[in-house]
Amino acid sequence: QVQLVESGGGLVQAGGSLRLSCAASTFSFSYYGMGWFRQAPGKERDFVAAISQNADSTDYVDSVKGRFAISRDNAKKTVYLQMNSLKPEDTAVYYCAADRAYGLSRLVAAYEYWGQGTQVTVSS
Repeated sequence: QVQLVESGGGLVQAGGSLRLSCAASTFSFSYYGMGWFRQAPGKERDFVAAISQNADSTDYVDSVKGRFAISRDNAKKTVYLQMNSLKPEDTAVYYCAADRAYGLSRLVAAYEYWGQGTQVTVSS
């Protein structure tokens, strides 16, 4: 069983930055592709970014390209999401997820384990 714990969310003004962290409780963290998703009230959970097991590949939804950066530290069993130039439309609960089978997937169904989420609110 893998447990994921997100942190770093909060309230920020438009144009500001936040760095989300997701710590994993598994010795085999480096075997998992990791993803960040977000869910706004009344909407589906959407893909934001993903990173491969050894961090040699990343993927982003178009709306965050150039503003967000996903990274990971396998020694610390942690994945990060650096969010810059935040916009009000980035407001959502952000979830990290772990995927051992596929790697770098954009599909919610591909991820086996999920964190509890962290709220990000961007004011205009």
